[in-house]
Amino acid sequence: MTDAARRDAGITYVKDGPVARVTIDRPQVLNALSRAAHAALSSVWDDVRDDAAIRVVILTGAGSKAFCAGTDLKDPEARGGVPYLWDGPRLGAGGLSLRRDLLKPVIAAVNGLALGTGFELALACDVIVAAEHAEFGFPEPRVGYMALDGGIAMLTRQIPYKIAMGLLLTGRRMSARAGHAAGFVNEVVPSPGLMQAAERWADDILACAPLSIEGTKQIALEARDLPSWAAPRWFPRRVMEAIASEDAEEGVRAFQEKRPPRWRGR
Repeated sequence: MTDAARRDAGITYVKDGPVARVTIDRPQVLNALSRAAHAALSSVWDDVRDDAAIRVVILTGAGSKAFCAGTDLKDPEARGGVPYLWDGPRLGAGGLSLRRDLLKPVIAAVNGLALGTGFELALACDVIVAAEHAEFGFPEPRVGYMALDGGIAMLTRQIPYKIAMGLLLTGRRMSARAGHAAGFVNEVVPSPGLMQAAERWADDILACAPLSIEGTKQIALEARDLPSWAAPRWFPRRVMEAIASEDAEEGVRAFQEKRPPRWRGR
């Protein structure tokens, strides 16, 4: 995909020596990802993987309100008003959360809300630096969905089970400070210093041997890989029932109509 096509989809990709800077640039929808933006991000990771000159990536969102507020439920390309229900991004959120061929470190500079798909993107990164006002959460159950692009597995493997389930079963949000205490945020900084902090992490990575870094990441990925059902997008029976339910459609409609959902349990 060309840089112009990526920009049209709301993704910017700039190479700065050995550092790739990737920005989700859709602030009008809190950097929520459309189908086109998912594809554009995935193509960026392909380029990073294949570019020997790139050694580390910094991923962030445009503006100060959101890193990524999830999948764009108002995306006009969504099929039947229910985005990605059966044909979601092949490699997960933003083409990253289920990817296993990117061995170059990715640093998430979380500049605001990281919700749903955005939280999955952040968890899929190797380091998270968060602004003090950043918040994380999986609101999917509140609209009849689940964090199926690796979010459930990644969160329960990266922090204590009870803390993870407290987020996953309620749709509550967690502050950057609480995320640091739980263990999935590496550093919390005032908003004006966010990119400088991410760059410090990048500099420390660049000070290390490239092959050692990539080998380390490969072993880490294989040691804590996602469950076998995640990669082929095969889901347990109850999950299949949930994503095909009337409630799943009702959740999206309620979100679009700005009203509380009327759950029917079917």
